[in-house]
Amino acid sequence: MNQDIIIGLMIPFCGTAVGAAAVFFMKKALDPRVSRALTGFAAGVMTAASVWSLIIPAIEQSEHWGRLSFLPAVIGFWAGVLFLLLIDRIVPRLTRTANTAKHSRTAMMVLAVTLHNIPEGMAVGVAYAGFLSGTGSMPLAGALALATGIAIQNIPEGAIISMPLHAQGRSKGSAFLGGVLSGAVEPVFGALALILSGLVIPAMPCLLSFAAGAMICVVARELIPEMTQEERSCVGVVFYALGFTVMMAMDVALG
Repeated sequence: MNQDIIIGLMIPFCGTAVGAAAVFFMKKALDPRVSRALTGFAAGVMTAASVWSLIIPAIEQSEHWGRLSFLPAVIGFWAGVLFLLLIDRIVPRLTRTANTAKHSRTAMMVLAVTLHNIPEGMAVGVAYAGFLSGTGSMPLAGALALATGIAIQNIPEGAIISMPLHAQGRSKGSAFLGGVLSGAVEPVFGALALILSGLVIPAMPCLLSFAAGAMICVVARELIPEMTQEERSCVGVVFYALGFTVMMAMDVALG
């Protein structure tokens, strides 16, 4: 594996790390309105990423199914939703008290973002596999552009992991590490996809939509209720819309 490919596989991970570093600029305690704003922004980012980064590409990659091109996306999406609900049932002790319930929400969000990063890392690996094939289907510049676009998209995702972790009492270093680790799966699965590209490519639509289902499940079950806790407050909703539009714009502009 040459140096250009190693750098390319690491670029998305670096984007997550840059976003996670935002925790070093925040105060120890968050005002409840700020907390709702961050939660709303995270929910908007995750919703937009699920649609533009995951579901739409999954459907596009299934175009050879004709009118049933939606089917792999539907199957993968529901698998992701049921997986997250199963995890929530398997670990009931996380939701016994209000305090641990908040930790559970963050744990679920970390899991969802990590799952979302797996197919993104694999997509980069597949792109570099196309370059190595020598067929001209994917130039080196194209693979690098894809990796860079994903890295920029990962910046807000790193922040929405590290900042809630710090707000719950973790040190800034520990919260930063948590955000970084959510992106560590990208170079690992990117390298795996590069090696096993012939097997991975057919399964990509299901993998992409699986991650989307997991993220939407977390948004609907954990984040939306938290961002709308105060009846008369619209802070969470406004920042949900902001996070959605920011991520949508980045996905389309960098896609």
